[in-house]
Parts: sequence; structure tokens; C-alpha cells
Amino acid sequence: MIAALLGVIIALLLAVIGWQAYRLRQSARELQYIHGKLDRIVETGSHERLLLFSEHPEIRLLLAALNRLLDASHRGAVERAQLEKSMRNMLANVSHDLKTPLTVVLGYIETLQQDQGEMPEAERQQMLETIRRKAEEVIALMNRFFDLAKLESGDKDIPLSKVDVGEVCRSNILAFYDLLSAKGSKVEVEIPEEPLYMMGNEEALTRVLSNLISNSIAYGDAGGVLGLRVYGDQEGRQVTVEVWDRGKGIPDTQLDKVFERLYTLEDSRNRFYQGSGLGLTITKRLTEQMKGRITLDSKPYVKTVFTLTFPRLNY
Repeated sequence: MIAALLGVIIALLLAVIGWQAYRLRQSARELQYIHGKLDRIVETGSHERLLLFSEHPEIRLLLAALNRLLDASHRGAVERAQLEKSMRNMLANVSHDLKTPLTVVLGYIETLQQDQGEMPEAERQQMLETIRRKAEEVIALMNRFFDLAKLESGDKDIPLSKVDVGEVCRSNILAFYDLLSAKGSKVEVEIPEEPLYMMGNEEALTRVLSNLISNSIAYGDAGGVLGLRVYGDQEGRQVTVEVWDRGKGIPDTQLDKVFERLYTLEDSRNRFYQGSGLGLTITKRLTEQMKGRITLDSKPYVKTVFTLTFPRLNY
């Protein structure tokens, strides 16, 4: 009886040992598969995933973690590719924006150097004025590059304080009123009498509004109207500013690109539109530093509107 019981126990122990050995061999095969598959994915840069059915919960957790890591790696690769493309485009645009005024400057300087005193004084002064103006364009462009670099690196500190949004908007639209009138554009302004406050920076908000209004004047004057609207939501949580026009607008395919560095519509590369492509990028960064958000909606020759939304300050 005792011998039979011992035989049963030994048989059970052998079965357990055999099962454990089988499980270990299965785990080893699965880990070997994971290792080999992961090596191939890394070497080829493919977007594959580790697909394996396993009875081991630990290996299932490992697979899930590795797949999340692969997802993050693939997203990083896509972002790097987009960044490289953006940098190439940026260098091309920078080269264009710097080359154009510098070519004019060098051409005029060469003309002045070759002059033997036969050039009328009025023409000489006109050339010198053009040289000065083009040099200022280059300096202004470089300053915008430096401003953007500081904003994106976090080196540019923007102190926040209580700002009356409506008052800043009134001042900005008045600054452009003569230019709009000279172009024959109608101005529609909706700013409530009661103050609407936010935690912001008056200088930064002025620059944001100036960029948006200038952009609407440059690209939206064909619509013959420029609008500025300021309002608060019913819950008293937000202040919204809309700058709009009824000009040619922006195609749907390019709406998500307008805030990219050095993005410009094709027309901005001709002599009528001398955009550097930095204004809207700086506008977005400044808006975000003031805890705000900027969006764009455009229906060509119907309405193109940039919308700024900021947390409202109720005291």
C-alpha cells in the first residue's frame, strides 16, 4: 500500500517536473522568437508589430510593452522625417527671403561704385534709400528668426498680468485704420463696452493682433472687408477674439500648415506679398505662452477667420 502511494506521488512529481520543463522550453522558444522578430524590425525599420499568442501572462505583458515602445519609435521616426523636410523647406525659404533683398543691395552698390559722377543726385539718393530699406528688411527678418528661436527654446520670458482684451483690440484696429481706408476696405468691429480681462501680456497680445490683421490685409483685401470681434462665453470662462476677412482664403489642404515655420502661400513669393512665413508661427507661440489657443477656419471669398481663445479673468 505504501509502495503504491509512493509510486503515485513520484509519478505526480515527474508529471509536474515534465510540465514545468515543457513550459520552460515553450517560454524559451517564445522569447527566442521575440528576440529574432525584434531584431528584424529594428534592422529593417519596418512598421511591423510583435504578434504572438502566449499562455504566459508575463510574456503577454512583455509583448504589450514592446509594441508600445515600437509605436513610440515609429512615431518618432515619422516626426524626425517631417522635421527634416521642414528644415529643408525652411532653409530654402530663408535662402530666398535673404537672397532677394541682398541681391538688390549688391546690385545698387555695384552701380554706385561704377558711377563716374554722371548719375543725377536724385537718382543716387533713391538708390541709397532702396539700399537702406532692403537692409532693414534683412534685419527685420533675422530679428523674427531670433524671436522664434527664443520662443521655441523657452528663453523668451513673457510676464503675465491683467489685460483688458477689448482695449488692446481697439488700439490695434485703430493703428491699421488709415491703411484700410486707403485700400477702400470696410472695417467691422464688434467690441463690447464692458471690459473683458485675461492674464496676458499687452505687448505680446499686440504683436499677435498686429500679425493677424496684417495677414488679413495682405491676403484678404480682395474681399473688401476686415472684421474684428471680441466676446466672452456665457459661463464667463473664456475670452474670444476673431480676426476675419472675405478674401481668397486658404485651401482646405493647407489649413493644417499655416502655423508651420516659414509656411507661405505661393502668392507671398511675388512682389506684392513679401511674407517671411514666420508671422503666424510666432503668433501661435505667443498665444500658447499666454495660455491661449489659436484656430483657423477658411471658406475662400466667404469668410476666413482666425480665432484666439484665452482663459477669462473675472476680477
